[in-house]
Amino acid sequence: MVDLSQYLPILLFLGVALALSSAFVFLPMIAARFTGAHKPNPEKLSEYECGFPAFEDPRSQFDVRFYLIAILFIVFDLEAAFIYPWAVSVFQLGWVAWGSMMIFIVELALGLVYAWKKGALDWE
Repeated sequence: MVDLSQYLPILLFLGVALALSSAFVFLPMIAARFTGAHKPNPEKLSEYECGFPAFEDPRSQFDVRFYLIAILFIVFDLEAAFIYPWAVSVFQLGWVAWGSMMIFIVELALGLVYAWKKGALDWE
């Protein structure tokens, strides 16, 4: 026979999580009803961003170059995150660590040259 009392802490945790998540969803709705924030009007429903009304459709597609630049930024940001700890401890790690980091840098340089040749860094 299975002892179900071992599952009681899990059920209590799930109950508390359900109660808190429900409170975070429904209490602001109830507070909005009492404060009058639920009454929509054109002024409240208008888009407003950066101090002026939106001048373009918010669902417009971005050029793929934005995403390429973002990916390249992440790649080279991770490169910096790997190089700094390596540079601090390179003398204790030895030649194997130095060689593996040089291979890593060469791979990233080849990726940058490839992106450059493909025109990912050209901006019009």
